Amino acid sequence: MAKQRQVASVVRARPVSRSETLPELVNAMLESYRSDQRAHRVNRRFLPARDEIVEILQLLLQLLYPGYHGRQDLTDENVAYHVGVTLTAVREKLCTQIALCLCHETEVCGECPEPHGSDTRARELADSFLTRLPDIRRALIGDVQAAFDGDPAAMNLDEVILAYPGVLAISVYRLAHVLHELGVDLMPRIMTEWAHAKTGADIHPGATIGKNFFLDHATGAVIGETTVIGDNVKLYQGVTLGALSHPRDERGRVIRGRKRHPTVEDGVTVYANATVLGGETVLGAGSVIGGSVFITRSIPPGSRVALKPPELKVQPANGHRDDDDPATPGR
Repeated sequence: MAKQRQVASVVRARPVSRSETLPELVNAMLESYRSDQRAHRVNRRFLPARDEIVEILQLLLQLLYPGYHGRQDLTDENVAYHVGVTLTAVREKLCTQIALCLCHETEVCGECPEPHGSDTRARELADSFLTRLPDIRRALIGDVQAAFDGDPAAMNLDEVILAYPGVLAISVYRLAHVLHELGVDLMPRIMTEWAHAKTGADIHPGATIGKNFFLDHATGAVIGETTVIGDNVKLYQGVTLGALSHPRDERGRVIRGRKRHPTVEDGVTVYANATVLGGETVLGAGSVIGGSVFITRSIPPGSRVALKPPELKVQPANGHRDDDDPATPGR
């Protein structure tokens, strides 16, 4: 009997011949592609390369923070050469990926892309972007200083640049935001989603963020596409600046292009896990928003917003409990 069970087990475990299943699987996958045109790139030519865009980001970080990213042996004698070589490499890669983005957009719209025309436009956009790098760097120096000034645990600016995820997230955002403003689609989203995966902070490249921005701890923060943030703003981890609802047209499709996310005026501090929703919601200048609050209406300037303290029950370590409390452990 035991031998019969052993034979039956061997029969059930016998692998099906590859020649028996491969043609059927191929046909099933092809039918899937034919029956639903979404989520595949068959018969399409143009798509930016995510790995190349990440490499562009890493080269740009070397330009924004020389000596911190990439080469660490920079001196007055070799820094000009390093910047020239890095800019040349970035420009070449940018032109290629921007051209792919432009062709991809045209292809998605159902038109026939013109690669040569896209190459010319890509060079113009890449050069426009690169000329903004000094301005981006000036803005980021303000963000780094804001992080140092706002966190007593920071020992120096080196620590802030090398170790603070919020600084990386805002650095990538400021680069992606310029490309977004120039009308380059897809690449800015790939950039900020790479930073999202690295830092836990989700900042849409379409958001508008002012000077001296400090994103403390960063993890779980969400800043939506149409958010407007003023100068000298500080957000803690888990803060959501999101949409209250998604308006739809008569066919039930989401209406895009409207302001859906809040405005945060100058000098506002928003503590951990606060949620602020709605395109008409304004946090007035100088306000302090406490942790874990839920806000869907505007707050006047200079306000202090906080939840009422919760009622806590503390059981001492000696095991004594309040017998009148039904929630006391042990009842």
